[in-house]
Amino acid sequence: MDKIIVTAAGISTIVWIIWFFLFSKKEAFKASMTSGVQEVMIKVKGGYTPDLIVAKAGKPLRLRFTREEESSCTEMVVFGAFNKSAKLPPYQEVIVDLLPEKPGEYEFSCQMGMIRGKLVVEE
Repeated sequence: MDKIIVTAAGISTIVWIIWFFLFSKKEAFKASMTSGVQEVMIKVKGGYTPDLIVAKAGKPLRLRFTREEESSCTEMVVFGAFNKSAKLPPYQEVIVDLLPEKPGEYEFSCQMGMIRGKLVVEE
């Protein structure tokens, strides 16, 4: 009986993990407009919050990162499509300015690519 319970719990956990990482919908955060610049504040702690950002094409975008941990994995953020990266010192705000010119989906991540976020640029 114990083996059945442990096996069922293991299968349930695997199904939940697959659903959470592959099929659960993430809530998009729309960049707010301030003085002609789109702005988003992003908390970095075990991941990016928010990790799905929606912005308008052709308007400057200012991302304000605050890293609330000292883990070495999150010490840098990389925007490959924009050829831009920034060091994120712990407990300090770092501003990353981008100009998303074309609509599309652009990923950003830590330097190892393990922690990820996505920027969705719309018309």
